Amino acid sequence: MEFLSGFFKTAGSWVWGPWMLVFLVGTGLYLSVRLRGLQFWKLPQALYYAFVVRDERSGDGDVSHFQALMTALAATVGTGNIAGVATAIAIGGPGALFWMWVTGLVGMATKYAEAYLGVRFRKTESDGTKSGGPMFYIADGLGWRWLGAVFAFLAAVASLGIGNLVQANSVADAIFSSFGVRPWICGLALMVGTGVVVIGGIKSIAKTASAMVPGMIVLYVLGGLFVLCRFAGRIPETLLMVFQDAFTGTAATGGFAGAGVMAAIRFGVARGVFSNESGLGSGGIAAAAAKTNNPSVQAMVSMTQTFIDTLVVCSITGLVILVTGAWTHIGPAGVALTGAPLTSHAFSVGLPGSWGGVLVTVGLALFAYSTLLGWAYYGEKSFVYLFGGKAVLPFRSVFCACVFVGAVTKLTLAWNIADVTNGLMAVPNLIGLIALAGIVAKQK
Repeated sequence: MEFLSGFFKTAGSWVWGPWMLVFLVGTGLYLSVRLRGLQFWKLPQALYYAFVVRDERSGDGDVSHFQALMTALAATVGTGNIAGVATAIAIGGPGALFWMWVTGLVGMATKYAEAYLGVRFRKTESDGTKSGGPMFYIADGLGWRWLGAVFAFLAAVASLGIGNLVQANSVADAIFSSFGVRPWICGLALMVGTGVVVIGGIKSIAKTASAMVPGMIVLYVLGGLFVLCRFAGRIPETLLMVFQDAFTGTAATGGFAGAGVMAAIRFGVARGVFSNESGLGSGGIAAAAAKTNNPSVQAMVSMTQTFIDTLVVCSITGLVILVTGAWTHIGPAGVALTGAPLTSHAFSVGLPGSWGGVLVTVGLALFAYSTLLGWAYYGEKSFVYLFGGKAVLPFRSVFCACVFVGAVTKLTLAWNIADVTNGLMAVPNLIGLIALAGIVAKQK
């Protein structure tokens, strides 16, 4: 078991190495050029379609634009927004936040293309629901059915690992650490709560996400804005530090050991992609369920997901960590904090009493649970693509059982395997996006 865990850990480091980051960002840059910077000049219109225009009754699909967006946000706004940002800064320094912004900006073009192709090549299942995503536009757009099946397999495995076991474990650990609730109790509650939602399919998941995601994001952002208002005088110098350190590196200070430019780039890009999933293809699966007769409209709505995830939520986390000085704090064990504890400390410094720790704990739990729901849909559609409609109920049963297992067990091997499959998802998807970029550019 240790050998397998070590093997997949090494494989994960290679998969998420510099070549993958260049591939992901390079594809985003290529699509940005082909789409003529659409993510910048059409962002106001995209936000209007996402949050103002809410009547899609005449469109063909399962859920509204807004519900499709919330389902995608449910899957991406997760532990990466809290723990991932903190890890990037703790290792790469303040400059890592700049490279996260770069990843988010080019990732919006990637997300646009994924969503457009997801709707453009979607199919109607025997039960009347829509299915789409990379497996369909690779198979039907390129004619490479074998590569579409490879993507579906990788997405299915990732849904049970990154999208399930890891998230359930994060929720149980956070609740136990802060409130003393035993993992098995939390796991049982999570399993039941997940089962009640996913048994109803995309419509149930979308309704739950639409009710839950806006509130949890607004609560977290408001908490962060309160901290930024308290430390408003430090914001100009903090922003200057972010831009300078992105190109010069960060010197050692306090509990921070120092970092070069390459560390800032590597961890900023890696954590940015991990958070917003632009390039992994998952967003195209959610977009395909939207009620629309115009792929371009849903594509614009979907690209706001990356904007909200990285340029809003991740920015709030990063700036709070920096303006409070938490990134240089030395923890009780004599070492610098990282991950969720670093974010928790930063909010504790900025918010009165114990509200900071509570906000981060509750935020982490809600973000991770919402990720469970979003990935339940991605995994189900991937299983259906591979095995047909008969796979729906077995998959939902296995998915719910994995929630409990993830809550009560430390699954290092499962994490490492899922990390590999999650990264490899990007390869067939990016190939499809580059090859089909001409179709997207003509219809923008």
